[in-house]
Parts: sequence; structure tokens; C-alpha cells
Amino acid sequence: MNRSIEPAVDRSKPIGADFLQLDTADAPPGGLADWLAGRLRRAIADGRLPAGSRLPATRVLAAELRVSRGVVTDAYGRLAEEGQIAGRGRAGTVVVATPAPPPPPAGPPTPAPAPFDAAPVPESFDALRAAPARINLSPGVPDLAAFPRAAWLRAERAVLDGLSAHEFGYGDPRGTPALRRAVAHWLARNRGIRADPDEVLIVAGAAQALALLGQVLGQAGLTEVAVEDPGSLGTRQHLGHWLTATPPVPVDADGIRVDALRATGAPAVLLTPAHQFPAGVVLGGERRRELLRWAGEGGLVIEDDYDAEHRYDRAPVPALRGVLPEQVCYTGSVSKLLAPALRTGWLLVPPRHREAVLAAKRFADLGNAVLPQLVLARLMETGELERHLRLLRPRHRRRRDAMIAAIGAHLPGAVVHGAAAGLHLMVTFPAGLDCTDTELATAALAHGVKVQPLSWHARLPHPPGLVLGYAAGAPGEITEGVAVLGGLLRRMG
Repeated sequence: MNRSIEPAVDRSKPIGADFLQLDTADAPPGGLADWLAGRLRRAIADGRLPAGSRLPATRVLAAELRVSRGVVTDAYGRLAEEGQIAGRGRAGTVVVATPAPPPPPAGPPTPAPAPFDAAPVPESFDALRAAPARINLSPGVPDLAAFPRAAWLRAERAVLDGLSAHEFGYGDPRGTPALRRAVAHWLARNRGIRADPDEVLIVAGAAQALALLGQVLGQAGLTEVAVEDPGSLGTRQHLGHWLTATPPVPVDADGIRVDALRATGAPAVLLTPAHQFPAGVVLGGERRRELLRWAGEGGLVIEDDYDAEHRYDRAPVPALRGVLPEQVCYTGSVSKLLAPALRTGWLLVPPRHREAVLAAKRFADLGNAVLPQLVLARLMETGELERHLRLLRPRHRRRRDAMIAAIGAHLPGAVVHGAAAGLHLMVTFPAGLDCTDTELATAALAHGVKVQPLSWHARLPHPPGLVLGYAAGAPGEITEGVAVLGGLLRRMG
């Protein structure tokens, strides 16, 4: 029985709603309420209207469809009787139940990706991040629980209070003037770099900085950039996506070996001189002078200022960019200081590459989101970011000390590298280990502990080892995770 009065509709005019792309022309004559209820039922079943979704008010949807309000009320009533939607007063009508998902197809389940089963590929990082684990000792994961939410909210309110209407439009692809100015001041105070705000390009983290440089250098005919070994697999993958070759150059206790760099013949090199990843060494004074001589002869340095702010037992090391700006591309970010989710960093390049890099950024995304830039600029200029860093340092030091103590207790014979700074340690094992580091990392993941094998980051011969992050876990978790590693080594030995 039709419980609503359906008005005559002029079918010559377009009638419909953006909501679910409903079009009354699809309804059979005299069956509008049945048709609408069926469309709603189908949208709930296929997931377009998940539980918690709010339906349009009956008068609004009726006006859009040019039907009587009774048609919509009738259709809503039928789904309410079936228990699929419910009225929630001022919150409106919402979906409260959805059909159970169909059973999975028969047959063996699809296995989850195994990050360490083969040579690492870009998707290996995705698989490792998605893998469940009780304890995450992966490097590159900051203390996300320490994000300064209250300070961020205060800064965001202050920014919104002072923002004019036109500032909600598209911004400068270089970044907002406020953040470029704040970054220039930050680098002058903390990294010994004197830069004009017009030299600063705001990017979506160091990853985008490397992608932009890879594109621009490749287009300019520079298709080979040497990299440290061991060195970050992720950064090597980003550069390798755009360039022909990334020859490895060995790293020792003083940093990259410049004699080996010269031997490669590569015209450019990517470095992490303030805190080398993963070995944690600082580029030594004599080695810096050798490198600057190489750059002065025409070599290009890409300086990733990785973990430069996180230091505990050593004096700050000035950035290479501050000494030789004409030959150094410099990048940094707030991913480890605040959170990777902000996707905010900066890039400084020599004048000869500046316009090309800006063009690549413009055509990549028209620039970073404006509001987070303005909030970050305020945190930098008010001193909140430096206060946050001062709070983080003792917290990270305690976690580092817990990891070193746990390694001493549960991994005797292991050698710890890079303890003076950063958010991770590199651990190497003596010769004669009865398993590979990937086998150890695989077993650890099966026991709920996430680590990275050193072999992921090394192409030249190197002792087996692990790269262990300590920023994201409490001291007790860190101790438990390392104890699991020690137990596995004893059983696998």
C-alpha cells in the first residue's frame, strides 16, 4: 500500500539530488517511496552509507527531488522499521546498522606481505608499517605521543583569529612568507645557516625534497648521485626513482670516505653529516674539509640534516650549507621533531637550480597546505618549538639509555653505534652469527617486535646487524623488545 501522496512531476526538467546521485526519473510511476527506500537500502548494503552516516533532513531531500515530504518520510520510516536508520533528535537521522559482510571466499587465506622475505623494494616499508607488532623498535619513528597538542591548538586558534578571507585561497607554491621567514630564522639560530626567506622552499618533507632534486638534476643531465653505505634505503629509493645510478660510498668512524667518493666519479653525493643514518657517526673535521674541497672543485652535495636537533652527548655540528651554499642543496623537516603526518620540511638549493626546483614543486602540488604552515611558523617564532625540543631531549636520552642497558644485558657481544645523538642505534654482531639479520628481523616480527635489518641499508660488505629506534617506546617496552631479540638469537644460534 502506498502511504504517501505523490505529486505529478514535470519530467522535462532535470530533477535530482547530489546525495547518492538520486534521480526521480529512474523511479517507476506511482512508486517513489518504494524506489527511494530501495536506493537507500542498497547504499547502506554496499557501504556508501556506513554506520554513523547522517541522512539529509526530509524537507531538504524532498525539495531537491521535487517530491512531497511525505515520500521521503515514508521511505525513511520503512528503513527505521527495519532497524537500519534511527532519528537522533537534533543530530538528525543516522544509519545505525549495516548488513553483515559476506563470508570470505573458500580457500586458503591470502598471506600478509612479508617485509623481509626478498630484497627490499619500495613496498617493503609499507608492508613493515602495516605489520602488527606489540613493540615497535623501527628507526625513523618519533615519539608521536609527545606531539604538543595544546601548543598546536593555541597557535591554530591564534592563526585563525587573525586570518583574512583571501588567505584561505591558493598560496605561494614556495610556501607562506611567514613560514619561510620562520625557517630562515630557525636555521640561523640552530644550524648556522644564513639564508634569505626567498631562498627557502617549503616542501612535503625530506622525501619530496629528494624527489624534486632527482627530477631537476636528471633533467639537467646529472643522472648519478653517490650515497653513503650503509645509508638510508628509503632515501636511496627516492633518488633512484628519478636517477640512473646511486653508487655506494663506504662510511667509517669519521663519516663518508671522500677518497672513495672521488673514485666513483659521481658529480653529486647525498649525505647525512650531522648524524649519519644508520651508523650515527658525525662527519669529522678533516673529512669535512676534504668534502668541501671536493665540492669546491665542482661537486654537488645534497645535505639531509637528519636528526640534527636530537643530540645528547656531543656539541652541535654546523650544517655544511652554512659554509658552502653555492654547492650544497640542504633539506630538513619537522617529521622527527613533531610528526611525519604534518608532511612539512624545507629545501634550500644553489641559485642555478632554484627556478627549476620551484617549477617542479609548482607542478607537483601548487604548494603545501597553508594553515599548517602558518601554525608551524607561529610555533617557531614564539619559541614553542624550541621549548618542545628541550622537553624531548631528556625523554629521548632516558629511552636511549634503557636500550643501551638492555643490549648490554641481552645481546652481549653486540657493538652499539651512534649513541651520542639521534633517535636510533645501529647494532652489529660479531662474525660467526648463525642467522642473517633478515632472518632475525623476521623472527622478531613473528614474536611481536618490529626492527629493521642492517642489510636493508647496506650494499657493500658489512657485518650483520640491526637498526633499532627508541623514540617511540617507553623504557619498559624497549627492554622487553631487546630481551626478545636476545632470546631469539640464543635459540637460532
